[in-house]
Amino acid sequence: MIKSRLFALVALLFFTFSNSSAQNGSSNGMSVTIALHNPSSEINDGVAKVAVTGGVAPYQYKWSNINTPLDDAESVGLIEGMAHTVTVSDANGTKVSKTFKIPAESITEIFNSKVQPAVDVLGAVLFWDVFATVGLYDPVVYASHRNLPLLAKDVTSDQKYNFKKWLVSDGSRVKVGDKIAILESQANKEISIYATADGALEHVATEGDMVSRKPETGSFKSPLVAKINFDTPQPLLHPNGVVKTKNIPFIVIWLILGSIFFTLRLKFVNIRGFKHSLDLARGKYDDPNAPGTITHFQAMATAVSATVGLGNIAGVAVAISLGGAGATFWMFLAGFFGMSLKFAECTLGVKYRIIDEDGRIFGGPMNYLRYGLEKRNLKKLGKFLAIFFAVLGVGASFGGGNMLQSNQAFKIVSEELPFLQGHGFWFGVGFALLVGAVIIGGIKSIAKVTAKVVPVMAIFYVVGCLVVIGYHFEFIGGAFMAIVDGAFSAEALKGGFIGVLIIGLQRAAFSSEAGVGSAAIAHSAAKTNHPVADGFTSLVEPFIDTMLVCTMTALVLIFTGMHETSSGLGGVELTADAFGSVVSWFPSVLAVAVFLFAFSTMVSWSYYGMRSWSYLFGRSKKLELVYKVLYLLFVVLGASVSLGAVLSFADMMILAMSFPNIIGLYIMAPEINADMKVYWKKLKEGKLYVNPKFIKTDD
Repeated sequence: MIKSRLFALVALLFFTFSNSSAQNGSSNGMSVTIALHNPSSEINDGVAKVAVTGGVAPYQYKWSNINTPLDDAESVGLIEGMAHTVTVSDANGTKVSKTFKIPAESITEIFNSKVQPAVDVLGAVLFWDVFATVGLYDPVVYASHRNLPLLAKDVTSDQKYNFKKWLVSDGSRVKVGDKIAILESQANKEISIYATADGALEHVATEGDMVSRKPETGSFKSPLVAKINFDTPQPLLHPNGVVKTKNIPFIVIWLILGSIFFTLRLKFVNIRGFKHSLDLARGKYDDPNAPGTITHFQAMATAVSATVGLGNIAGVAVAISLGGAGATFWMFLAGFFGMSLKFAECTLGVKYRIIDEDGRIFGGPMNYLRYGLEKRNLKKLGKFLAIFFAVLGVGASFGGGNMLQSNQAFKIVSEELPFLQGHGFWFGVGFALLVGAVIIGGIKSIAKVTAKVVPVMAIFYVVGCLVVIGYHFEFIGGAFMAIVDGAFSAEALKGGFIGVLIIGLQRAAFSSEAGVGSAAIAHSAAKTNHPVADGFTSLVEPFIDTMLVCTMTALVLIFTGMHETSSGLGGVELTADAFGSVVSWFPSVLAVAVFLFAFSTMVSWSYYGMRSWSYLFGRSKKLELVYKVLYLLFVVLGASVSLGAVLSFADMMILAMSFPNIIGLYIMAPEINADMKVYWKKLKEGKLYVNPKFIKTDD
C-alpha cells in the first residue's frame, strides 16, 4: 500500500514538472486546465494550451504574452522558467485566472530565465518614459479607423487573389469576428476575411478585383481591403487586448538632446567641418612624426567598423516595418545631429590619452571622465563615472559587441549553408580563430584590417542597394514623398506621429553609437598633434553609418514594398527578401556582407573592451592577454547557444555607456568649444602640418 502511494506521488510530481504538465482552475462551474509543453532545449519556445469545461462559449483568453490573440487558446514563444498568466472569460463574464511556468530544463533555458529579470530592470531604466510619467502627454495610441489589409496569416505576400464577394454592404455596422468578405486563390480555394474591430464598414476593394498584400510598384503602401470607421477615436490594442502605447524612451531623449546641444554649442560643426573631415580622412594632414600609432583614416575605419553592423541591416528593417517609411526621415535627421556629439567625445578621447614608455596608448571616456573632471574639482564624480563606464564597456564588448554578432552571423550564414546548421560550436571556433588572428596583434593590426574591410563592405553593400533603387528609379519621387508624408502625417496604425518620430530617432541613436563613447577609444590611438583633428575626422562616421548605410537599407525596403509586408519576418530576413525580389541570388551575397559586418564589429569592440578592462585591472600585457582569451571564448559561446536575455542585457549595456559619457561631455563642453576655436584659427592661418604629397596635388 505504501509503495503504491509512493509510486503515485512520484508519478504525480513527474507529471507536474514534465514537458506536458497541466494546471487546473475553476470558478462558478467553469473549469480551466493548462497543458504546458517545452518542445526543445532552445530558449523562448514554450507552449501553453488552455482547455475549458463548463461556462458558456465563446471563450476569450487574455494572455500575458501580448502577441497571443484573445481568441487563441494556445500561446507560443513563451520564456521557460518565467511566470506567465492567462485569464479565461466566458460569454456570461465568468473569469478564471491562472499563473503558470513552462519548466526550464536545459542550462540555457535556466540561465535565460534568471537573467530576464535583470533585462527587465535595465530596460525599465533605459526605456522609461519620463514625459508620460509626469502626465505631459497621453501615451495611448488612438485611431479614428482600422485599416483592413490582407493579413500574413491568411495569404502570402507574393500572390494575388480574386476578390470574390462582399458579405456585408458598404456602411453597415460590423463587430469583431464578423465574416465580411470572401477571396479566391489561384488554386480556387476560398479565403474568408473577418472584421478586426467594431464600427462602420467602408469598402475599398471591389468585387472582381485582384488583391495582394504587396504594394503595387511605386505605391509604397500595402493595398487595403476595407476600413472600419469608429464613432469616436479608439485606443489601438495588442493582439492580447492590452492597449498600445507610444513611449518616448529616456535613453533616446538623452542621446538626441546631447546631439542637438553640441550641434548648437559648436555652431553646427557638423556642416562647417565636413569638408575638413574628408581632408583628414584622406590623409592630407597626416604627420608621420606625430604621437600615436594609427592614421586618421584607420581610426575612422575602426570606429565605423564597430557601428556599421547588423543593426544597419536587421535593425533598420525592424524600424521601417514598425514605423513605416516616415521613420527614415527622423533616422536621417538624428544621424545629422549625432555627428556633433561624435566630434565632442573623440576630441576629448585624444586630448586625455596616455602613451606609456612602450608606445601603447590608453584613452577614451575613462580618461577624460577621470582626469577632465578632476581639473574641475570633481575628482570623486570623475572616478565614479570612469569606473562605471569601464564596467559597462567590458560587459558591452562581451555581449553586444561579441556574442550578439557571432550568434546572428551563425544564424544568417547557416541559412545559406545548411550543412552548418547544428554546428554552431565549430562555426564559433572558426570565427574565434579568425577574430583572434587580428586582435592578438593589437590596435595596429585591428586598424590595418578594418581600413581594408570597411571600405570594401560599405561599397559592396551600397552598390547592392543602388541596384535595387536603380531598378525602381522611376518611382524615386514617390518614395521620398512617402517618407516625408509618413514622417509628418503618419497613420495611427503605425503608432502615430510620436511613434514614427521615436522609432526613427531610436534606430539612429542605436546605430551610430554617437554619445556612447566607444569611438573615442579608437580615435585615442590616432597619430596627431591636435586632438580636435580627430574630432573632425569622426564627423563623417554617423554620416556613413546612419545617413548613408541605414538610409540605403530603408530605401531598399520602401522601394520593394517590404516595409508593408513584414509580418512574421525578422529584420535580416526582411532585408534579404527585399534584395531577393530584384536579384534572386543576392540574399546569398547579403549573407557574406552580414558576416563581414559582424566580423568587423567584433574586431573593433575587442579593442574597446580591452581598454575598459585595462582601466579597471591595470595595463599589464598579461592581463590584456587574459581579456583577449576571454573575448575569443565568448565568440564561441555566442555562436553555440541561444542566450536571448543575456544578449539583450549585454546589448543594453552599450546604450547605458552613454549615461556617464554624456554627463562628462556636458561638464567639459566649454573646453571642447575653446579647443575647437584655437584649431580653427590655426587651420585658417595655415599653421597645420600638411602632408607634402597633398601640397603638390592641391597646388
